[in-house]
Amino acid sequence: MSKKLCTIKLYTDVLIIGGGTAGCYAALTVSRRSGLSVLIAEKANIWRSGCLAAGVNAINAYIVPGHTPQDYVRYAANDANGIVRPDLLLTAAERFNAVTADLEKLGLVILKNKDGSYAARGNRNIKINGENLKPLLAKAVQQASNVQVLNHVNMTDLLVQDGRVFGAVGFSLQDAVLYDIRAGAVLIATGGAAGLYRPNNPGFSRHKMWYPPFNTGAGYAMGIRAGAEMTTFEMRFIALRCKDTIAPTGTIAQGVHARQVNARGDVYEKQYGRTTSERVYGTVRENQLGHGPCYLQTSGISPEQERDLLKAYLNMAPSQTLKWVESGCLPGRQDVEIEGTEPYIVGGHTASGYWVNTQRESTIHALYAAGDVAGGCPQKYVTGALAEGEIAAEDIIRKYRKVKQPSALDVQVQCIAAAYETILKEQTPVYSTEELEEAMQKVMDVYAGGISSNYQFNEKQLSIAADKIDRLTALSSYVAAENMHELLFAYELKDRLTVCKVLIAHLMSRKETRWHAFNENLDYPNTNDRYLGYVNSRMIGGKLQILFRDLVKGASYEHKD
Repeated sequence: MSKKLCTIKLYTDVLIIGGGTAGCYAALTVSRRSGLSVLIAEKANIWRSGCLAAGVNAINAYIVPGHTPQDYVRYAANDANGIVRPDLLLTAAERFNAVTADLEKLGLVILKNKDGSYAARGNRNIKINGENLKPLLAKAVQQASNVQVLNHVNMTDLLVQDGRVFGAVGFSLQDAVLYDIRAGAVLIATGGAAGLYRPNNPGFSRHKMWYPPFNTGAGYAMGIRAGAEMTTFEMRFIALRCKDTIAPTGTIAQGVHARQVNARGDVYEKQYGRTTSERVYGTVRENQLGHGPCYLQTSGISPEQERDLLKAYLNMAPSQTLKWVESGCLPGRQDVEIEGTEPYIVGGHTASGYWVNTQRESTIHALYAAGDVAGGCPQKYVTGALAEGEIAAEDIIRKYRKVKQPSALDVQVQCIAAAYETILKEQTPVYSTEELEEAMQKVMDVYAGGISSNYQFNEKQLSIAADKIDRLTALSSYVAAENMHELLFAYELKDRLTVCKVLIAHLMSRKETRWHAFNENLDYPNTNDRYLGYVNSRMIGGKLQILFRDLVKGASYEHKD
């Protein structure tokens, strides 16, 4: 395919990039509370896109009776060893219950006790039948006034001039069309980054992973290239999951109070601790010491508990239920083997993402971030993404004003179009996109703390990783695409490489081990109070600069520089 792309220019008050949880709820908020026009650009189809595509079986961030939003802030801060933004956590937690009630009005089935109260699953969770949660959100968006959805459109570059965003550029996956979208405000809600590291399962099963494989860090990469400040990429997230199926373990751990045990039956979680990273670290160490495999101890649970588990996984990870049934080894008779996944960058579980003010505006004026792409607010989950979408939308409404589009932006669009068309020219590259992606994953796995190295790394290894990622980035300039869908793969590779570069720089800059497994630095195996703060970064003139910021302690935070 070598023909010139057709350009479609669109204007909207609010552009939302990413039609997942946060993006949908932000659009609903703008529609409900203002007359502003909203355009959602979604590279898939909002009916089943984002982290909610397959559904969930619990609301994992909820203020149950007897607890307060402040309790949630303390829990998340403790789990992250102090590296959080308390202003972001509190403003999200204060909205958990209200957005949950709104979901119920939209049709979400929330399980209830006999007295009509929500059925809790622990101190911060409630049970739901959430297989259709994303379709419910999508339907509400489609029925909202002043909201337009562009499905199958992949955005790649922000249009920024003099520290302000004016829109973004992307392309259709189905037609030879470039979209030049101008807006008064832009919200990034694209989710985190999977596929940076070599995954648990090889070959045709490589996409059987914890985080959606189609979340490629595009939102991060857009902001990085545009000069937005990022935070805490070094706090990687490694999920503890059921072996092979990579199904969630929290449903078992909280649903039947299963303990983590090694092959000898020892409850090792007592030795290593119970924070999210410590649970992963303990499992890795027990295997290293020859005490594996490791399990969640489910043998001996009641038939009723067993049935509940089978049903719960059908709502979210049916492969686990199918494995139990097909093998004949139901959880009541045999413990569930567990393992860690490859590392991810995701702001919904850790604090990685855009550096934002309390209202979720980034360091680029009128550019907002919400959900997994926004940093500083770990353990936000679905309700946190909804809350952040709402908070950002409210601030957009308050501050919105029509802006004159600078003529210099047209030159930016022309350069982006030329980049697309170069990749689409008929040529025979030395390496395919898939080959370069596999090489990237191997580099990250071996030298930047992947599964094969037990998530550990040292400075020399990180230096090698940085050099190799730079080389792969140079090679990515010569990839080719025969159609628009392959152009998507080319940009997903470029985005992942950009995120890898920033991640490595952050790992090198935090010279301590604050979160075992998440940043297991063998040169600096202990915590150091000198690093009790945020490691941030900005790309300026093509070069990455690391910034160290003190902890935010007030109820609100505004950008000062």
